[in-house]
Amino acid sequence: MLYDADDHNVIIRVGENHNVKEFRAHSSILRARSAYFKSALSSKWNDKKDKNDMIKFEKPNINPNVFVIILKYIYTGEVDLTVNSGEVNLELLVSSDELLLEELFNHVQDYLIEKQKTWVQQNFILVLKSVFKLINCKKLLDSCLELICAHPLPFFFSNNFTSLDINVLRELLKRDDLQIEEINVWNSLIKWGIEQTPGLKHKNNRDEWTNKNYEDLKNTLKEFIPLIRFTCINSGDFFDKVRPYKAIIPNNIYEDIMEFYLKEISPNSIPLTPRIGTNHIGSTIIKPNLASAIINYIEEKYHNYQRSRYDYGYSCNYQRGENDHKYKFDLLYRSGRDYFSSDDFKNKCYRQIPCLVLISVHSSPKIFGGYSPIGVYFCNGSQWHYTTGSFIFSFENSGNIKSMKISRVTCHNYALYEFYDCAFNFGGGCMTLDNDKNLHFKDQGYYQNFQVNTSYAIKEVEAFRVVKQ
Repeated sequence: MLYDADDHNVIIRVGENHNVKEFRAHSSILRARSAYFKSALSSKWNDKKDKNDMIKFEKPNINPNVFVIILKYIYTGEVDLTVNSGEVNLELLVSSDELLLEELFNHVQDYLIEKQKTWVQQNFILVLKSVFKLINCKKLLDSCLELICAHPLPFFFSNNFTSLDINVLRELLKRDDLQIEEINVWNSLIKWGIEQTPGLKHKNNRDEWTNKNYEDLKNTLKEFIPLIRFTCINSGDFFDKVRPYKAIIPNNIYEDIMEFYLKEISPNSIPLTPRIGTNHIGSTIIKPNLASAIINYIEEKYHNYQRSRYDYGYSCNYQRGENDHKYKFDLLYRSGRDYFSSDDFKNKCYRQIPCLVLISVHSSPKIFGGYSPIGVYFCNGSQWHYTTGSFIFSFENSGNIKSMKISRVTCHNYALYEFYDCAFNFGGGCMTLDNDKNLHFKDQGYYQNFQVNTSYAIKEVEAFRVVKQ
């Protein structure tokens, strides 16, 4: 009936320019199978009839090759997506959405997600541009965004990234699950902004930029700068890669960032929550970049060194990548927020495993900490607890990853000691926080290379539950 009948009463002109084709069909079948055609072929279209009572209308935005598939589906209810390229199926998806062919639309959307996933990943820019504004394409849109967020580096570093639609970029930068280091987000955003800003595309030498060039770039990126999580960029990267673009950052944001780096005061004008999966930590004691060093020691990705009889321990230069496990740090306790008391610390950390504690002190810039895979408080009275995975550590300051010193437990039966007059106790006194806000260190022989005997008055204490994602 589709190809042989001579009683058709509709002519549909599809395509544009040199790619145009006319299709003949029956209004009764079109109206029965498509809500779009049911409305389009209603009585209000009577004025579209020619002298032969033939209804004519045009669909210039639909590819004729795609409309062949659609018309066959309308007449037969059959469609074979396996013979189509990803690009054809994407066009079919968009066209079936426009023509309100819900069953076909859902089938094509599921096929792209489940069977043509590789093609979708290779053509994220095209797919996102096609479906972002289509309400019914939310399933495919969410699938694309989730794939990008899980493995963002190929996408952000691709040559096509600079052609990304502004709305898609905004949506990506808002997401917490974008698993990429924030400095890479910044670098990609700058490249995207330069490409979108007239007069900058071919100015590769920033020394040649005028004040107007910076002002134009600032206007291009004004809605994106507040979405950058500057507190997750280490100070070295900030100095080398962000500071040169100071002119495009609003003054209030830049001042907040500098206050964060210089005075360790959390800013109010930008997001503080680290993106999930990037291993940053929302701490007021250490800089976010130190989280990766701690995780490397949790996973024992380090090597031993011994420079002398008294200078030996662990060193780690391992660079974590997208194939490594991701962690998040759930804040359990912060003395500046919760007010310090050992009882409050114990209540909030009770049986929270694994657990990381961080401590800053008044008389030294050093940062101290401890990690235990079994937690730090168990409410079991005065007794020892066994684990092979605990360690205590220190940084020379809140942001220097190379200064980390670590002591792993060597006497596993004496890894932690629980006692009523302290918040936590690693190694029966190796590192102890007492009820009077003092941090004590004593060489008990239970942790390797631990030859410290001193005490400090604490400034701040934090505890986090460490969660592998």
